[in-house]
Amino acid sequence: MASPRFAPEPPHRHGQPERTGVLVVNLGTPESPTAPAVRRYLAEFLADPRVVEIPRALWLPILHGIILRTRPAKSAAKYASIWRPEGSPLAVWTARQAVMLQGYLGERGVNVVVRHAMRYGQPAVAQELDELKRAGCTRILVLPMYPQYSGTTTASVMDAVHAWALTQRHLPELRWVKQHHDEPAYIEALAQRVLDHWQREGRGDHLLLSFHGVPQRTLELGDPYHCQCLKTARLLRERLGLPPEAVSLSFQSRFGRAKWLEPSTDATLKSLAKKGVKHLQVFCPGFSADCLETLEEIAMEGRQTFLAAGGQRCEAIACLNDHPAWIRALVDITRRHLQGWPVETADLPRPAELEAQRQRALAAGAKN
Repeated sequence: MASPRFAPEPPHRHGQPERTGVLVVNLGTPESPTAPAVRRYLAEFLADPRVVEIPRALWLPILHGIILRTRPAKSAAKYASIWRPEGSPLAVWTARQAVMLQGYLGERGVNVVVRHAMRYGQPAVAQELDELKRAGCTRILVLPMYPQYSGTTTASVMDAVHAWALTQRHLPELRWVKQHHDEPAYIEALAQRVLDHWQREGRGDHLLLSFHGVPQRTLELGDPYHCQCLKTARLLRERLGLPPEAVSLSFQSRFGRAKWLEPSTDATLKSLAKKGVKHLQVFCPGFSADCLETLEEIAMEGRQTFLAAGGQRCEAIACLNDHPAWIRALVDITRRHLQGWPVETADLPRPAELEAQRQRALAAGAKN
């Protein structure tokens, strides 16, 4: 068996202050709204066995022979419709969330280095873990931005972290946030986003909570995602004080021919319009930041579907993005998972203390 090749390590320096890092990770996005960029992104995303659980020998010829030849141009046009001057909305919001999280933590005396990464695309998970190590981080908390756990999302992030770990000689301590679908601060942030929208636009006749879909088979094999979506929806409805009949739940973004979780968002939009709902508001609690699935699939295509079925008004409520209540929720979640690590400013050794520790260690070594 060949010896593993580990990445070069910086020289170990005794007495160097140990730091703690937080890596915020979201799904990913193409680098530009062009067919070649979308093709590169989809090739990485759809080749992940966590995302498509079909035997590789069957799936890869379909992926490379059909999907990557036909889908990138269509998807690129959709990305172009939502692209911002500063780039992909998902990339913009995720970067801003990481910056704000570090700032909010710092205001509370928590001294950590926060960086962000994308599971697919750039900045890559391995690249940002390298940057945290270069910053002196010997403890790293991985914070996937998926409130509801799924093997297709959160577990895939940890696959990338573990793949990076296989290349490291000097590993940092690693922790990760598995889920936060029922965290009180997360539910409160969702509620505040909806209440803010109601204050500006008025309250609609009905609220549709649309989550990203996954194949039905994942539920049957033990993935908790479906149940956690239902719990998030129930907690949010209760916090908003709405009766069950005023809120619906659905699953969007179906892909392929397999049976996916139901009811589908597309079918639900048509059904609600036919039932007489005139003013519909759609919110996506499972998305921490606005992206193609919320800005194009819901706000554009979903709206047209509802209006074509007889509805009169359909609004997409913005995702959590940089809402202060959401950043406060991230602070609460992060601090709880950092417990036991010396991250409070008051707990960090001062330079003079570090020098004294170094001198004592040198003196002890000389005696021995």
